[in-house]
Amino acid sequence: MTTSSLQGRVVLITGAARGIGLATAEAFAAAGATVTIGDIDGDLSKSSAAALAARSSAKVIGLRVDVTDRESFAAFFAEAEALVGAADILINNAGIMPTGYFVDESPELTDRQIDINVRGVTNGSHLAATRFVNRGKGHIVNIASVAAITAEPGLATYTGTKHFVLGFTDALRRELHPHGVGVTVVLPGFINTELSEGTVVPRWAHALACREPEDVAAGIVAAVRADSSRATIPASLGILIKTMSLLPARARHAVQHALHFDTTMTGADPEQRAAYHRRISGTDH
Repeated sequence: MTTSSLQGRVVLITGAARGIGLATAEAFAAAGATVTIGDIDGDLSKSSAAALAARSSAKVIGLRVDVTDRESFAAFFAEAEALVGAADILINNAGIMPTGYFVDESPELTDRQIDINVRGVTNGSHLAATRFVNRGKGHIVNIASVAAITAEPGLATYTGTKHFVLGFTDALRRELHPHGVGVTVVLPGFINTELSEGTVVPRWAHALACREPEDVAAGIVAAVRADSSRATIPASLGILIKTMSLLPARARHAVQHALHFDTTMTGADPEQRAAYHRRISGTDH
């Protein structure tokens, strides 16, 4: 299902009060879509939506949603439908990325990543799929990460959750596409948001691997327009990952070590990460 025109389409985005989600809301609004910003922080969701509506000609609303709670997610769909119409596109963007060694990770933080990054995606995908299949149209976008492929040290649980999102979304596309429903998985690299603050990307790799939230947003819009199955952002990083995958595991890990890619997360500045870790350990995601 190709969605070349986004004019008048109703787009729901989770985790959209800040970062990649908010940039994506702005990109869809600029393309003429009606946008619903969903976030666990209901007040920030509403203020972000109001600010976006004020600087664009699009209709934008902000609602609270807890993606880990299926009833809350269902209410998000229902409220958005009552206010702006039935959803055409769902972007499961909400996610958290704590850094550190798995042996130091609390069971509560492990569960929290699984709840948000995995259950949030399955909750949203199921609610959207049942609606879209019945109508014979619609599009689901699930945000994974290049970590789903590269499996960086310091991100064991996060990598596992995003590996799930990647496999789940690839399989879901094969199930839903024959029914006219598009499904896309997006794999961002190192994006300049709070999520990656304090991580250490080798200087030589910045041009190859690092981008702004607006770059991811543009990639998501392009992927929906083209009905792409997968989008790696930046594309240059996807090419590097494919090239590296041709090497045996031992050689690949040796190259990653030589290029200092294996300390990107384990060498993250704890002081710079502290504010983000405090936020995600609470109720705000």
